[in-house]
Amino acid sequence: MTMLNRFFTGSSESAVSSESAESSGAPGSAQPSGSSREAVLVEQDGPVLHVRLNPGGQGDDTLSAAVLDDLTAVLDGLHDRPDIRVLVLSSRGENFCLGADRTEFRAAMETDPTGAALRRIADKAHRLCQALENTHAVTIARLHGKVIGAGLALASYCDLRAGADTCTFRMPEVGVGLPPAWGGAMGRLISEGGAAKIRELMLTCDTFDAATAHRISLLHKVTPADGLERAVAAWTRPLGRRAPEALVTTKRMLAGYSRADRSADMTLLDSHLLAAQVVRGR
Repeated sequence: MTMLNRFFTGSSESAVSSESAESSGAPGSAQPSGSSREAVLVEQDGPVLHVRLNPGGQGDDTLSAAVLDDLTAVLDGLHDRPDIRVLVLSSRGENFCLGADRTEFRAAMETDPTGAALRRIADKAHRLCQALENTHAVTIARLHGKVIGAGLALASYCDLRAGADTCTFRMPEVGVGLPPAWGGAMGRLISEGGAAKIRELMLTCDTFDAATAHRISLLHKVTPADGLERAVAAWTRPLGRRAPEALVTTKRMLAGYSRADRSADMTLLDSHLLAAQVVRGR
C-alpha cells in the first residue's frame, strides 16, 4: 500500500518509520533502491501531515499534471480528516520547485492545437491552489533551493512560509513569453507581497533572495538550511495543541479578508489566458 493510499484509508504513519526516514525532505535525499516513484509522499505525525513533492531525477522537480492530481487528492481527502490540523508542504528534490512542467504544455499543444488540453492542465493548477487556500488545515510551506514560477505561486497559497537563507526566487513567465497565470496566483501574490514589488519582479523576471522574500512577506521566516526543520517545528508544535475550531474559524476569517482584497478576482480566466497566449505563439 502506498503512502498516499494509507493516508486515504486513515492509517497513521510514524514519524520515525524507515519509510519516513527515506523521505525526510532534505535536499538531495536519495530515492530508495528499486522503489517505484510516487509524485507525492505523505506521512502523518499526530495532527501534522507532511506532504513532500518527490521528483525522480535531474530536471524533474516541476509541477507536472501527476503532481497536481496527487496534491489535489490529498487536500480533497482532508475533508474527511478533521484530526489533521497542520499540513507541511516540502520537497525531497534539490530544489523546492522549478515551476510548471513546460514540456507538458508543449505536448498538450501538439496533441490539441486548439489549446483545450492545455486549459485542462491549467485548470488543475487553479483547483489545486483553491483547495490549498480553502482547506481547514493550517498550511506551511518549507522551502529550500530554487523556488521558481509556479513553485512560488503554490507556496504563496500556504498560510505560513519558512525558507532556507540560501533560497532563490524568480517569476520568469514574462521572460519566456507567457502571462503569469498559473493557478490564478497573481492576486494572491499581490495580496501577500504587495502590488508594487510583485509588479517589478513579474515584469523584470529578476532573481531575488530569501532576505528580499522575507522583507516583502513572501517568507515569514528565514533560517540557515540546517535550522529549517526546527523553524517549521516551532510552528507545528503549538498549532497542534490549539483548539481545532479556533484554528479553523481564524483561518476562514483570514481567508475572507484576504479575498476581499481580490474582489475583482479574474483567476477563473487564467487558464484561458495561458492557452490563448500559447496558441498565438505557435
